[in-house]
Amino acid sequence: MKKAAIPVVLLAIAGAGFAGWWFDLPQRMGWVERTGKELVLYGNVDIRQVQLGFRVSGRLAETLVDEGDSVKAGDTLARLDVRPYQDLVEVAQAQAASQRATLAKLEAGPRAAEIAQAKAVLAERQADLINAEQSYTRSFQLRPSGTVSQGGLDQAVAARDAARARVNAAREALTLLEQGTRSEDIAAAKASLEAAEANLASARTTVGDATLVAPADGVILSRVHEKGAIFAPNDIAFVLSLAKPVWVRAFIAETDLGRVHTGTMVEVRSDTDPAKRYKGRVGFISPVAEFTPKTVETPELRTDLVYRLRIVVDEPDSALLQGMPVTVRLSDGAAVDGGKP
Repeated sequence: MKKAAIPVVLLAIAGAGFAGWWFDLPQRMGWVERTGKELVLYGNVDIRQVQLGFRVSGRLAETLVDEGDSVKAGDTLARLDVRPYQDLVEVAQAQAASQRATLAKLEAGPRAAEIAQAKAVLAERQADLINAEQSYTRSFQLRPSGTVSQGGLDQAVAARDAARARVNAAREALTLLEQGTRSEDIAAAKASLEAAEANLASARTTVGDATLVAPADGVILSRVHEKGAIFAPNDIAFVLSLAKPVWVRAFIAETDLGRVHTGTMVEVRSDTDPAKRYKGRVGFISPVAEFTPKTVETPELRTDLVYRLRIVVDEPDSALLQGMPVTVRLSDGAAVDGGKP
């Protein structure tokens, strides 16, 4: 019995040692350190980078910045040759002007002189009709005596009918002028003008897209092309490292999650200047455990899960560089946004 109990005792001792080793894993891996009531986390600076390019194609006319230059939001970085796009703007302007004139003409309606001309044409056609009717009357009266042949009478009838038709046409033309432009024609002209103006706005936007500006404050990390290069819309011109936001990527053990909430105030220090302190706040807590272990089945293993934090530095400066290791300190009395404990 005593010999059989020895392996059980050894197994229990080994299990206790393994549990102690596993419980201290986050601290020994350098993810977290517990010093009294203060929680110390270790992480790295994470600065976002943006790949910049033109939305249009063209030949690079000039570059105004180089690698390492600091830029402000709205600063001009480079320009394409805009001559082809300016030509399109001029064409669009001419088309819009033509449509605008057409609409103005339709809205103004016929001029007084045009109406007067139509009245004169109607009067002329009425005079021709009177003459044609008189000729017909004479031919009709002379036809029984044989003075006018049947062919002559037929010609008089045709001339009278033609004169009547011309009078009706002139009268309708005058009526159309007096009524003015149809509302449907004006609506169609307005639509054509709107299309022309939209085309003009698109051409001007294209000209603006030929100038590349900085979307935010930052530092130029790389300049990919030189003057004279031909760009396609998906080509990269510069890589910009943003000045803000500056984040710290850190990890915290599952047992310490209750001490951290979104908005929790923290203190950040770098190894290059430990005396300088930065204020920050927890901006994100990953809902998914990382590193160890992937599948949890026992209560003992659940206590050693590690979660990723994203800490936003409130007032960063150029001393915080990409990937730099930093120390994050959080005390139990740290302020938390939203009144969370």
